[in-house]
Amino acid sequence: MSSVVLLVAVLFFLLLLRARRRRRECEPPLIQGWIPYIGMGLDFRLDSQAFLKKNQEKYGDVFTVYIAGKYMTFIMNPLLYPSIMKHGRQLDFHEFTDQMAPVAFGYPAVGSGRFPDMGDQIQRSFRLLQGDNLVPLAESMMANLNLVLRQDFLGGEGGATEAVGKGWSTGGLYDFCSSVMFEATFLTLYGMPAPARRHGDMAALRRHFTKFDGMFPLLVGRVPIWLLGRTKAVRETLIRYFLPQRMQRWANTSLFIARRSAVLEQYDALSDTDKAAHHFAMLWASVGNTVPATFWALYYLISQQEALQAVRQELHRVLQLPEAQGPQQSEVMISKEQLDQLFLMDSAVNESLRLSSASMNIRAAQEDFSLRLDERRAVAVRKGDVIALYPQTMHMDPEIFTDPQTYVYDRFIEDGREKTDFFKDGQKLKYYRMPFGSGSSMCPGRFFAVNEIKQFLCLLLLYLDLEMEEGQGTAQLDNSRAGLGILLPAKDLRFRYRIR
Repeated sequence: MSSVVLLVAVLFFLLLLRARRRRRECEPPLIQGWIPYIGMGLDFRLDSQAFLKKNQEKYGDVFTVYIAGKYMTFIMNPLLYPSIMKHGRQLDFHEFTDQMAPVAFGYPAVGSGRFPDMGDQIQRSFRLLQGDNLVPLAESMMANLNLVLRQDFLGGEGGATEAVGKGWSTGGLYDFCSSVMFEATFLTLYGMPAPARRHGDMAALRRHFTKFDGMFPLLVGRVPIWLLGRTKAVRETLIRYFLPQRMQRWANTSLFIARRSAVLEQYDALSDTDKAAHHFAMLWASVGNTVPATFWALYYLISQQEALQAVRQELHRVLQLPEAQGPQQSEVMISKEQLDQLFLMDSAVNESLRLSSASMNIRAAQEDFSLRLDERRAVAVRKGDVIALYPQTMHMDPEIFTDPQTYVYDRFIEDGREKTDFFKDGQKLKYYRMPFGSGSSMCPGRFFAVNEIKQFLCLLLLYLDLEMEEGQGTAQLDNSRAGLGILLPAKDLRFRYRIR
């Protein structure tokens, strides 16, 4: 009996191998691997940057890789990126998100036909995170950052840190950033449980969120949720937090979330749980990458005290504060206009994003067509295939960025303004820094996210002296989220602080 089962398994495996795709004329080089469905997924997950660079050296700037059931054509030369953006009709970003988000967050697909115009309305709602709408969001975020920092860390309660004498407290840097940014962002977007100013169960919500977030790469990789232990139960707990009857009791909800709630209420086909799942998805979008981005921005500044002092001096100059002391008022408020004047801080944040981001810009082919790369080259693309840009390879290109592994806080500033001149093969790049995607797939909340990070840094630099603890090495990237945005640190590191 066992020999029959083994024979059937072998025959099935051979059939899968025979069914593998064959490269057609004018198509890019094809790399499939030998593991059915997974293809080269394990190699890519282990070290995506090294995997792609190795294949670029072997096959050139364009090649197709089979990963987790998808044929993905990688465009490795950033000089070719503008050509990809021009194919808006044949290449669509929303198809991928409409497939991925329901699997990860547990709500019905927006593009299923059951919810006419919902996708367009949701996209329009993102305008409330941009332009003049950033002013009230910045004011609210500043107030909430002050609230959380002062009550949990500056008022003697300790929060995620512990006292170590001589005025110093110590704790995990990632845990500290997560504790502050998670709650302040939540309060800014979703509001507070009136008449209280803070949600009493925020620590538990963050713990559940962290558990879900750890499984998120597997969900996106189409691993069934029932194979992931308690992940489904954790997700259900998180979703219940956003049930409409609960959210209705919250005060000072942002216009952005209020608008999204109004859109969801238009569709009777959505259950209350479906609506809550949409709000949970937006929470992940709001903090899933912002928290690790905040960690890296702060980590690099603390690790390079020269950078920290330079950014602090700029901040004091913009706020017209004496450089040798902290703020005299009990609560600092920094306007959106003042944030926009912090060019050196912008450069420091952008440099940390360059070093930590591993997003993958993807678009699904809507038809068979010839993808024009430049005046000389075109490749054949099949309907359903994915065109992928992987900007991390560009961010680490020594031809574009001198000594790319090194943090250079003023890399993106020149003559007091943002530097935009970066070159490849002697040609100026249109796209040279892409932590937030590109074109139609660019993160619509990127301006809000960068403002949040800068506000957090401003308050810490004004209120605190900051140091990394000695003898623990440097922070390393965890590549398990490769392709999904900002990489987490492989482990948390200890830091210490004291009030200035």
